[in-house]
Amino acid sequence: MTTPRDLLIIAMDAGSSSPVEQGDLSLALAGAEVIDFLAARAIRLDGDHIVPGDRTALADRLLEEAAASLVRQAPYESVADWLWRRGRGLSAAYRAELEAEGQLVRQGRRGISFRAGELVVADSPDRRRAADRWASDEPVLAFLAGAVRVHGERRDSTDVTDVTDVTDVTDVADDAVATVLAAVNDALVELAAVRQRRAIEDAAFDNIWRGGVG
Repeated sequence: MTTPRDLLIIAMDAGSSSPVEQGDLSLALAGAEVIDFLAARAIRLDGDHIVPGDRTALADRLLEEAAASLVRQAPYESVADWLWRRGRGLSAAYRAELEAEGQLVRQGRRGISFRAGELVVADSPDRRRAADRWASDEPVLAFLAGAVRVHGERRDSTDVTDVTDVTDVTDVADDAVATVLAAVNDALVELAAVRQRRAIEDAAFDNIWRGGVG
């Protein structure tokens, strides 16, 4: 298993009681990929820029795909730029991959076709390993899951003031990993601010459309 897969499984196991914003999850998954690259020594960080090393075999198709898209010439891509570029639609890509592997299944409903059911995590060794990692409070997974509010109150996507800054990464000993986690947090705060601006603009447009300006 990989950190992105573990994160997705934990997020989906949270269920409807604690839904996770898919945009938030995509950014966190992109950050998790960088952390796994660091662990595999496929990259190093120069400040906050991603410097690829020699091509290293990664035992995961999506991580291989991600590694192939790394910027391999100076000036190298910053972690923040990677999060926004790689993160676009990434949660959907991971869900599709795990569904194709049978790690995610459609939950049947009476009177509704099997295909129409909700996508849920299958009972599997991978699910149990992810749950064990989560239960152990492993710092990286705990940080990423906490940043997207897995198993906690859902972040109000229209209120940036409700976004908790979780840049305290003192439990993470590796400076490069801490840099990635801080970048993920900053991106999540920025995304929440964008949502808030759009909500305000939409509300103002609705007021004008209805003939009200107050």
